[in-house]
Amino acid sequence: MNDYSGKIKKGELAQSQANAGCEWQDYMREGMCFMDEAMRKYMRVGIVHFMAYPNTIKGEGPIAETVKKIALDDYFEVAEVTWIKDPGVRNEVKKIAETAHLELAYGGQPRLLTTGLNINDLNEEGRQKALATLKEGIDEAYELGAAGFAFLSGKYQEDKKEEAYQALVKSTKELCQYAKSKGSMKVVLEVFDFDIDKKSIIGPAALAKRFAEEITQEYDNFGLMVDLSHIPQLRETAEEAILPVKDYIVHAHIGNCVVKDPSWPAYGDVHPRFCFPGGENDVDQLVEFLRVLKSIGFISKEKRPIVSFEVKPYGDEDPDLVIANAKRVLNLAWDRV
Repeated sequence: MNDYSGKIKKGELAQSQANAGCEWQDYMREGMCFMDEAMRKYMRVGIVHFMAYPNTIKGEGPIAETVKKIALDDYFEVAEVTWIKDPGVRNEVKKIAETAHLELAYGGQPRLLTTGLNINDLNEEGRQKALATLKEGIDEAYELGAAGFAFLSGKYQEDKKEEAYQALVKSTKELCQYAKSKGSMKVVLEVFDFDIDKKSIIGPAALAKRFAEEITQEYDNFGLMVDLSHIPQLRETAEEAILPVKDYIVHAHIGNCVVKDPSWPAYGDVHPRFCFPGGENDVDQLVEFLRVLKSIGFISKEKRPIVSFEVKPYGDEDPDLVIANAKRVLNLAWDRV
């Protein structure tokens, strides 16, 4: 390595290094040179634990052992967990997170997806069952000290879409009120596909905006989650998916999907690794997603929001290799944001 200190003054050295950095990066936007800054300054990188280790998605299995793997990796500041049926294991996970300085968030989606419950069920008994399990999830989230509680809207019939929408509004307000009665934790609805896999009513960006506007008029503890892997399923661009709801986004997921041909492996909302055969998302798409999130001020030094991988091993793939894949892709993408 060259020793510049004896050849130019200290101030000149700093300027020379800054100029060289700009030339080396060659990232020009709006006439300014952007230095490569650490991701940690702009966001807390997390991972959806129950997708990376899918044998835990039903609230059982090697939950503590796999959470510990994430806790030992300082790439991650956040682990998103779901229901943990054993109170002793919940306590162990909480202790692991506290000891490792790892933040937890809670995904309530498996409570609905693995049971067939629907939060906007037009059958009142079914809606109440869905509400009950999500309220139990909110209790668990508070017990774990989670930063937020996420859920998803349910399926609907096109000819009764408005009725289903109103049922969702009613349920969401009940969840927000319940969470608010216990503390300040955010209640977050994740935007999903509406006609490919999960077939959730929320849904396209326009309806997500209407929904968020309606809920936030009454509750300030509500927000939306956008997911890179759902954007191709919605047939939207990053801008089309994000800009209409920019004022309501509080959380983001990054991942991949296969949608071009139903006969292809991992078709639908399966969250395969980046660069999966036939997949829609890799470095370029992640760059665009992050750029749009940065342009609206979501990714910022002031907010440092949670941006989590949602990736799942396909077939006999090793979960830890899938996680390594995701980290490499994000590193490559961040250098271009």
